[in-house]
Amino acid sequence: MNTSSSPAELVSAALHALQRADAVTFRRCAALLDAPGTAGGRRAVEQVLTTRLNQAVSAAWRDGWQPADIVRMVRRRLGARHVRLAARVVAAEMRAYPPESVDERWRAQLAALDDQIRWDGDEIYLREGDVSRALQVLHVLGTLPRVERLCPLPGTAGRTAQGVDQRTLTRVRALLAKAESTSFPAEAETFTSAAQSLMARHSIDTVETDGGEEPQGRRLGIDAPYEVQKAALLDAVASANRCRAVRTRGLGLCTVFGYPADLDAVELLFGSLLIQATAALAHAGRDGRSRTRSFRGSFLAAYAQRIGERLRDAAGDAVRHAGKNLLPVLAAREQAVDAAVTAMFPELTRRATTTAGDWTGWTLGLTAADLALIIGVDRPSISHPPDVHPHRT
Repeated sequence: MNTSSSPAELVSAALHALQRADAVTFRRCAALLDAPGTAGGRRAVEQVLTTRLNQAVSAAWRDGWQPADIVRMVRRRLGARHVRLAARVVAAEMRAYPPESVDERWRAQLAALDDQIRWDGDEIYLREGDVSRALQVLHVLGTLPRVERLCPLPGTAGRTAQGVDQRTLTRVRALLAKAESTSFPAEAETFTSAAQSLMARHSIDTVETDGGEEPQGRRLGIDAPYEVQKAALLDAVASANRCRAVRTRGLGLCTVFGYPADLDAVELLFGSLLIQATAALAHAGRDGRSRTRSFRGSFLAAYAQRIGERLRDAAGDAVRHAGKNLLPVLAAREQAVDAAVTAMFPELTRRATTTAGDWTGWTLGLTAADLALIIGVDRPSISHPPDVHPHRT
């Protein structure tokens, strides 16, 4: 390859080099694309890369990936410096569709990416160093496996079932943020209790006024390290909220199935408990024990196990207070969720995921879970054997 090669030829050569892990050839192609003398000039390079990126995003959407999924995978495989470019590409491609034809769940994901999305005009202008990053993002998008499609494609969306209204979500997020940031347990419990009460009331109201909603799927990221233990915590939260979680190994993703309001509760509660678990782990290991992988893994596994026990107790109490008339509706909804999981993952298997390699880490994890702030749950005294949860095969 040389300066007489077209931008399209250089881009193809660079992607082929990435596929073969040929760093020397990749750097040469990227340098030629970034050089002032490239055939067609800088504008031609931008046009080729922009077109290829837009095509790659559209192809990823057809293969089941959503905006947040794409950005998450770019961060997982490349790092934060590439995330901003990926977010710009996603936003630019989305502008081709009228807002009313885009599923509300996609629009919510784009709104959450606002801080990372910056663009000017109608093109994805490449800043200094963006040529190499754009090529690497292209490579990631081109190597994504097909995943289950959870939402209608842009341009084809119809009516979307509603979850928790935005005002309630804003209030809950604010309360949980305060609970996670305070160093005073009593104050944290007050904030967490208020958030839990808001979510519980809304979920019960949604069940009692069921307007023909159907179960949905929502993908949540499970970041390394200790993905297995974090997935177990998510499974515990999901099960207690009448949802089902399925982990896709190798991608750092879990798909949670349930009704919209319950999915909102799972996402918010899981995020808060994960923050609490991380903080408790750091506190428990101040003497240096937390530096071992066995200690940390056992701590998080025990934390997930105990949280599951407490959340199941809380779910049972909430149903009893709601009254017996609600039981048939809840049973029917759980059956519908199970059917949705089976339809999308017909070859699903269940495997044990939580083990204790460090007894001290396990017992301290149980204690931390007992101290986690969950409204209306007595602290259990018995720990059952680790649960199992579904994995995609």
